Amino acid sequence: MRVERLSLPEWGDALPSSGYEVFHLPAALSAIETHVDGNLILFGGFKGQEPVGLLPIVETRRTVGRTLMSPPPGMNIPRLGPIVMPTSPKQRKRERVNKQFVEAVLDDLGATSALSLVRLLTPRQYGDPRPFQWADFDLSTQFTYVVDLADTDPDSVLESFSKSLRRDIRRGRESDVTVSVEGLGAIREVFETTRKRYVDQNRGFPLTWAYVRDLVTGLDDRARAYVARDDEGTFISGVTVLYGPDAAYFWQGGARADHDGISVNSLVHWQVIEDVLTDPAFEDVTAYDLMGANTRRLCDYKGKFAGELVPYYAIETDSAAMNIAKSAFTAVTR
Repeated sequence: MRVERLSLPEWGDALPSSGYEVFHLPAALSAIETHVDGNLILFGGFKGQEPVGLLPIVETRRTVGRTLMSPPPGMNIPRLGPIVMPTSPKQRKRERVNKQFVEAVLDDLGATSALSLVRLLTPRQYGDPRPFQWADFDLSTQFTYVVDLADTDPDSVLESFSKSLRRDIRRGRESDVTVSVEGLGAIREVFETTRKRYVDQNRGFPLTWAYVRDLVTGLDDRARAYVARDDEGTFISGVTVLYGPDAAYFWQGGARADHDGISVNSLVHWQVIEDVLTDPAFEDVTAYDLMGANTRRLCDYKGKFAGELVPYYAIETDSAAMNIAKSAFTAVTR
């Protein structure tokens, strides 16, 4: 296998038509490259001229050592990591391609060297993280909720939801609340509302508007703001949704909001789902990724959408090496 470092245009040419996350798109990677503290490296694995593996890595060098991250922290990227696309349907050959690609990238990076901190969060579609485990990285499983939208009948999808959620949505549709798709100004409004909520809760909020703006404008029609307003046009709540090749992603916003006893966010999420089901622009989108399955307080609500609990993987430098490296980083930054 031949492994190369790619430019963004070369990365775009090598991407398959589906089977990856929205942040693997060149426009998203371009925004990351502009705003990340580190160097974006795009790896491509090839059999002959055929791409069989892709992996974006952000390398950040410190006074002692370096970090190798995919995704980089602090940019609200739920998953990134490797894409493997073997040309053969045979399991043995698929496993071999995955193993060869992972080994070649780790070798190119020198990722197993002392004082290299590695952390990857894999895409949902990456089902075989064993080569990382065999390279002595720690492996843990995380989860997300994915609502199946392959059935394009809105009534059937709605009936799969919990009784209380169906009631919330129906009451919302009978209220004076309207949900509509708005432009960049609304995305800014969602961003500022989210930032304020974090500040009020004494939680860190590392995102900048410049990064969010560059991301959504680069993604263009793959980013939408769904905004709920009352009959006077006052902002009540909203979410920013990003669209990959085969899934929509709840990305930002959705602060808990009630209006005259109406669960506004339920209505907002339903509008997203209904658009995916009925808008010809989304004919290839067959899922809505709700996120939040790793946060206990969110699970009761997210579970009402009858989404499938889908695993993905966190891959990290093994515990002993990680602790040594963290101690070294801490020593030189105090």
